[in-house]
Amino acid sequence: MGYQQGLSGLSASSSDLDVIGNNIANANTVGFKSGAAQFADMYANSVATAVGNQVGIGTKLADVQQQFSQGTITSTNQALDVAINGNGFFQLSNNGSLVYSRNGVFQLDKNGYITNAEGLQLMGYAANASGIINTAQTVPLSVPTANIAPQATTKIVAGLNLNAQDALMLGTPTVTAGTTNSTGLTTVGATITNTASGTNNDNYTVTFDATTTPPTYTVKDNTLNTTTAAAQYTAGSAISLGNGQTITFNGTPATGDNYTIAPTAVAFNQNSSTTYNYSTSTTVYDSLGGSQTVNMYFAKTSAGTWNVYAGTSTGTAQLVGQANFNSSGTLLGTTDASGVATATPFAYNFSIPTTDGSSTPQNLTLNIAGTTQYGGKDGVNSLQPDGYAAGTLTSFTIGADGTLTGNYSNQQTAALGQIVLANFSNQNGLVNLGNNEFQQTSQSGVAQISAPGSTNHGVLQGGAVENSNVDLTSELVNLITAQRNYQANAQTIKTQQTVDQTLINL
Repeated sequence: MGYQQGLSGLSASSSDLDVIGNNIANANTVGFKSGAAQFADMYANSVATAVGNQVGIGTKLADVQQQFSQGTITSTNQALDVAINGNGFFQLSNNGSLVYSRNGVFQLDKNGYITNAEGLQLMGYAANASGIINTAQTVPLSVPTANIAPQATTKIVAGLNLNAQDALMLGTPTVTAGTTNSTGLTTVGATITNTASGTNNDNYTVTFDATTTPPTYTVKDNTLNTTTAAAQYTAGSAISLGNGQTITFNGTPATGDNYTIAPTAVAFNQNSSTTYNYSTSTTVYDSLGGSQTVNMYFAKTSAGTWNVYAGTSTGTAQLVGQANFNSSGTLLGTTDASGVATATPFAYNFSIPTTDGSSTPQNLTLNIAGTTQYGGKDGVNSLQPDGYAAGTLTSFTIGADGTLTGNYSNQQTAALGQIVLANFSNQNGLVNLGNNEFQQTSQSGVAQISAPGSTNHGVLQGGAVENSNVDLTSELVNLITAQRNYQANAQTIKTQQTVDQTLINL
């Protein structure tokens, strides 16, 4: 036994204690990867020594191997905290020199760049103003603070239900006496008894016959070209016209006396709710992001037919067309204001003026393809205009694929960039620079850059960090073992010293 073995053992045990102590010291370091000391035995080189008689001269530290196992992930709710779940490293720029780290604690510097605590810039794929990500090269990622540009509204998509039992927009029917009428018959007037009846829109003629006692009358529906059977006339009794209105006469008719009853349409007035059945509104935006409220009005003119009006809340609404429904309540077709079928089915084209310097007039399309006519309340099932105002950045999130998404005050989102991950063929070939940073070497291989979640790259979790993978329980047990090893090697030196003293005393 010689001093060499004991000294090498002491040195190895001391290195083991250093590695274990470093692990324990970094038990709370974000993204830290624990190390494990690896040892190798040593033999003196001698050509003359028989292989079976070789005596080792001690041990040496062969390698400190990093353990790149996954650390637990803890949520922090900090927008720029990012944890890697799986393989990979963040790529960071140190004044143009690239380093790699698992520490995902980032913040914004004064110029809007995403940096770590040492000021190194996080690398990734940039996005242009339209949110399109350029994967050609990695660049330092920044969070732009400029407003997102507005988009002018061009289309309003409305899904409504128009009540099939709504009243027709008709006033008191017009009664016109025939040119040869006698003076013995007077009219009390026509009255609408069922406002929702489709027959209220028909044109009627009541004709009397006084050749019998009492006189009789017939009612002809001029619209449908049908005539009722002769019925006995009684002064002051109501005569039915279709199933939605009546007319009453006094006096004694003469043969040939007749009266024509015609519907009277109610003139549309956007300021009077008695001239339409239902209205709704939505906000639209012009090319500068200015907003206006567009009102839409629906007036039932006959069974299954509705007039559609639209215009700004501060202007005058215009007739944009008609909507026609079948007996099942399904939208059958649409016509424009002139009665011609719309170029695009179920869609009306109209325009509104603008006054803020944006393009005027602003052309809009109202698409009501999802509209029904069922019995029940009038109402909106969906109402979605496109376009939006300018918006300011309010927050941002990081997706599993590394996409940095900005959330804007106008309820829009846009990609601001994408964090990339670097993977290596031999992770233990990286040089540990401290500060949780590693550098590429020839032993590690070239960095394999890709988006998170692709090939063998891990995914990201925003608002979270990866904890140190140090197992304190195991490290404390290893610490005891290393301590005993150190004491045992010290004992070999002490024993050698005793042997030497014995020789000296001979």
